[in-house]
Amino acid sequence: MPEFKSVNEFRLNGGKYFVPSVSIDCVIFGFHDNQLKVLLLKVVNYHGWGLPAGFIYKEEDIDAAAQRILQERTGLHDIFLQQFYIFGNANRCDNNITKIAFDNLQIKAKPNNWLLQRFLTVGYYALVDFKTVNASHDIFSEEFEWHDIDCLPTMAMDHGQIVQQALLTLRTHLRYEPVGYNLLPEKFTMPELQKLYETILGKKLDRRNFQRKMLSYDILKRLKQRREGVAHKAPYLYSFDLKKYSTALKDGFQSAW
Repeated sequence: MPEFKSVNEFRLNGGKYFVPSVSIDCVIFGFHDNQLKVLLLKVVNYHGWGLPAGFIYKEEDIDAAAQRILQERTGLHDIFLQQFYIFGNANRCDNNITKIAFDNLQIKAKPNNWLLQRFLTVGYYALVDFKTVNASHDIFSEEFEWHDIDCLPTMAMDHGQIVQQALLTLRTHLRYEPVGYNLLPEKFTMPELQKLYETILGKKLDRRNFQRKMLSYDILKRLKQRREGVAHKAPYLYSFDLKKYSTALKDGFQSAW
């Protein structure tokens, strides 16, 4: 695989190596301070922010490309990654792609340059442990930041729409599949798990019904330890039974929320 040393080299020569007119955008969700957050990058020489994105090598499977892009952007690998939507609006790139790709850097390109063509993008979302992400900027970005899902900055192209579609899909999946592993610490309390679900769903849940429902799925192990340093009665700590969690992730729950 080639290693591009500059944006100019990538934009002028990348078409030799990548599948034309198809890209991948990754919505990377993390949970911190009871807030659902998304990892965004500051695009080089552009006022807006964007999603970690990339292209597919001509001999590369699309899921493998998504995993590679995620690892390049976050340092993480072998984590939950879900394809959720294809974005193909005819005007999704409009003049922004020209501005980002060439005008801001004063790069001259022929009208048929590969980055000036119409692009479809395949959306993936990832659920990651906020504390373990080791993002770093590259030739395409100036900086990375976590942003609250309800307070996003100005976004490039249709990336704001992609984030909202990813959130809608995550909410739908939450009703039939387990969520929590990679978003919570290894040990957590039932109120902490409930807060995660409430944050994703955007609504309050009944405490007793939530606990009964979660325990019925048989994916949790109650530990002997209790949470220390709390003002009221210390709640028990739980962890996920990863074998049962993986089975539920593959087969789904028998009953939805």
